[in-house]
Order: sequence, then C-alpha cells, then structure tokens
Amino acid sequence: MSRTVFHWLAAGVGLLIAATPVLAQFHSMTAKFDPSKARTLNGIVTKLDWANPHVHILMDVSEGKTVTSWAVELEDTIDLERSGWTFNTLKPGDLVTVKGMTSRDGSPQIWGDSVVLTASGKRVLEMSAAAKAALVPTPNLPSRPAPRWPDGKPNLGPLPGEKGYWGKPSATSLMETGVNVQVDAGGLLRNIADADKVAPFQKWARDLYEYRQRNFLRDDPMFLDCKPPSAIREFQMPYGVQFLEEKDHGRIFLIEGGGNHVWHFIYTDGRPQTGDLRGNNDNPLYYGNARGTWQGDTLVVDSKSFNEQFWISNGGLPSTNQLHIVERFTRTDFNTLKYEVTIDDPGAYTRTWSAGWNLQWVPEDLPVFYCQDNRP
Repeated sequence: MSRTVFHWLAAGVGLLIAATPVLAQFHSMTAKFDPSKARTLNGIVTKLDWANPHVHILMDVSEGKTVTSWAVELEDTIDLERSGWTFNTLKPGDLVTVKGMTSRDGSPQIWGDSVVLTASGKRVLEMSAAAKAALVPTPNLPSRPAPRWPDGKPNLGPLPGEKGYWGKPSATSLMETGVNVQVDAGGLLRNIADADKVAPFQKWARDLYEYRQRNFLRDDPMFLDCKPPSAIREFQMPYGVQFLEEKDHGRIFLIEGGGNHVWHFIYTDGRPQTGDLRGNNDNPLYYGNARGTWQGDTLVVDSKSFNEQFWISNGGLPSTNQLHIVERFTRTDFNTLKYEVTIDDPGAYTRTWSAGWNLQWVPEDLPVFYCQDNRP
C-alpha cells in the first residue's frame, strides 16, 4: 500500500448518513445512490437479472417521446429467495411502478425501495420481516453447553448429522475495544469527526479511511470487483462462516457463506508458518498463513503474510502487507461464539490494538452466495 497522503479529501459533509435501507450484504447503498434524489418511475420490465451481489430489474421508462432504459437495484438473491421471490417473479412486459433514490452520478439507476405491479397494486421483490430478522442476532436464545469432541475440546462446527453455521454478528464494523461511535450496518460513520477514534491510525491510513468514508465506500473491492471479504471482515458478514474440523489431518476448514463461498485452512499440526513450496511460498494471501493452537477452550489462530487487495472491515479500514493478526474463538455456549482479534500492522497503525464481538449459531445449511457482477 502506498503511503500517499490524501490531502485532496473533499471538505464538509460532517454527517455522512441519515437513513439507509436494511441491506443484505451490509453494504451502504449511499455509496451509489443519493437519498436526496428520490423518484417514482413507471415502466415496462425488459429483464429480471437474478444475480449477486444485487438483483436488478431492467425496465424501459417513457417520458414524452423519450424511452430510457433504467436499472432498478435490489437486495441479493439469498434474501429475496428467503422472502419468497424467484427469478420468475417479474417477466418481460410487466408494468411496474418503482420508488427509490437515484444514482449519484446521474445515470439511469435507482434503488428499489418499492416495486409495485401496476395492474394489481401488489408489492414485489421486497425483503420480508423474516429475511431481515435472519441478519441480526436473535434475543434470549435458550442456553445449553457447547458440544465437545471426545478429547474434551469444544466443537466449533455442526455435530454429526446436524447442520449449522456462525452468523448474525453483534457488530458489522471494526473499531478498537472501548470505542463507542455510531456507524450504520455498512460501516459508515454517522459523524466523520469520529474517524480518529476508530483505531490508532498512522496519518496516511487515517486519511485513506476518511477518504473511503467521504466517498461512501464506493471503492470497496468486495462489491466493486467481487474480491473476497478476507481476514477479520469475514466475521462481519451476514451469511456467516462454518468450521469443519479435520482432526486426523491437523487442520480446520473455515468456509464462508458469502464472498463467493470461499474457504481457507487453519493448520493445527504445528507446521511452520510459511507458504507452500508447491505454489504460494512467497505469495501473500487474502487470509494469510493461519496456524491454530488450543489454549484451554479457546482456539487461538495466528495469521500473517497477507496481501493488500482487501479491506479488513466493512467501514474501509486499511492494512498493509505487514498485517499480523491473532484471533481467539471461544464457544461460550451452544449458541454463542466469542470472537476477539488483535491487530498488529506497523505499516498502517501506530500500535497494536484489539476488537471483538459475538456470532450466533444458526441451525441451517450454510448459505451459498456467489458474486457475479455489480455493474448491470
């Protein structure tokens, strides 16, 4: 990462956000759409593009003698399917009325706050209450002991014959333990003046973080180019993670429900913390070289050798190839996974710092999310 100081940051805009939709991927739509530019469109559907990270309705809108092709952006396929909709919900030729905020750059794109079939008045392609509830922690779950392997260690994954994964993070943004600033689900600060409080930034990293915030996270590589969410951020994502422990092989598969359903290994067999001579010995990785050991009931994972092609948080915190993290996973009971991380990156931060939150057990199959394109 270049240590360029971003002196050309835009001025003003102390309040970055007011109200944004509940978004399946915890990604603020204000990066692309302007809440102050609301419109109502009436048009004819030409295509329902059922793809991730966001579904799109393509429609022709007539205004006088001019016909304009508009793209209506919606939630992703997982949450729309959870809400009962399919790729056949709309068909070419259907007449629809769409309300929402339009794009910041003036292009014919709109966020679909409301999509109504003109003929029947029926609202379609909106998230149900159940789909929204699936993204946030469920309160007052009954407590029961964490399951254990025959060797007495906690089982971090599903029991044989059962299904489940860790999701519903209690925090979807990254900030130092003890810091209390307001952010939205996508990591946007409510007040840009709070940027200095989030982490012990070096100046260039703080300036870059502020630039990403003022730019409404528009350059997020995970949404712009379908890059993996990577280390730390994978535990902020709505579709969760799953641990599959292979004790005979001395490793743990860590699989993501989002981020193209990618996975990586945590090796627990004591091997050196280096790459593989067959291909990635000197190749920095999205998830680093991860080595795990048990300290009592806590799995401690030490990871280093990261590349610089990802953001370590939904809010756009930067990192460099000097990033070294230590994560601690403690299954405090059947339904709760305590996640703690210590971040050491002298290239971006002035000192080592820590953060943490909880994830909740979801007794379902791990969702499968594949990111195809974010440019309709």
